[in-house]
Amino acid sequence: MASNTVLTAGLTIAQARRSLADAFRQEDLDSPELDARLLTGHALGLDHAGLAAQNERKLDNEQTAKLHKLALRRLEREPVARIVGIKEFWGLPLRITEATLVPRPETETLVEAALELIDQSGLRTHALRVLDLGTGTGALLLALLTELPNATGIGTDISPQAIETARTNAASLGLAARTEMILHDFHASLPERFDLVVSNPPYIRSGDIAQLAHEVRWDPVRALDGGPDGLDCFRAIALQASKLLKPAGHLLVELGIGQELAVADLFRSAGLLPLPAHADLAGIPRALAGVPNPKFAQ
Repeated sequence: MASNTVLTAGLTIAQARRSLADAFRQEDLDSPELDARLLTGHALGLDHAGLAAQNERKLDNEQTAKLHKLALRRLEREPVARIVGIKEFWGLPLRITEATLVPRPETETLVEAALELIDQSGLRTHALRVLDLGTGTGALLLALLTELPNATGIGTDISPQAIETARTNAASLGLAARTEMILHDFHASLPERFDLVVSNPPYIRSGDIAQLAHEVRWDPVRALDGGPDGLDCFRAIALQASKLLKPAGHLLVELGIGQELAVADLFRSAGLLPLPAHADLAGIPRALAGVPNPKFAQ
């Protein structure tokens, strides 16, 4: 390990967790105790309660070696979610793969904003149609369907592996019958209109990707790269919006830092009225909604 602490056989679960947490802390990882608990639980097949109940149990050589390998990966700044293959989003455990982004807490702002708009219209129990462009793990679509009991939806992605991941997550959450995951590009339209279209598109400027935080750089580049100015996918989505939205529908996209005004202008140019952006917990404008402008109705 890239640390003075070395796991040795014979440590108890509690001692191993402390050793890992110390090693992670020395490398300035953000949440050393949590990371140590999650990796230990994953290596041993134990949940939080199981770890606590077996704190004094000693690890054998095989268990120690397995946990040691996981710790090395974390010390290389590989995100814990990628190591264990699962990330929680909106309270849902989602499988992730190398073809998908790790869902992040700030993206939940998009779910909150969408539900607020739906509730303002009194439509939460209606048979809404939802479209998630660039679905990845299926996070946005599946989170919304858990809150909208009679809604159905489509998730699209250009990656076949991402589509399979989203289908797996839908099935594990009991939502397969209410979802369809299809290969589809942002630039192409679909043969129906939707009540709600959501997207967390690639929005990092191409030149900024190499300077991203270590953990973010484990995400697939094509799920990050938004072109020279970070706005390529927003342009494509805005141009398709009039063909995808019902007259009273809503489009919501996740924004990168400082993109609110530029994306709002793209919405206006495409015949959408932008609504005030929703901020995430850090106060950053994160979710921007647009609705069809009656002046541009076709």
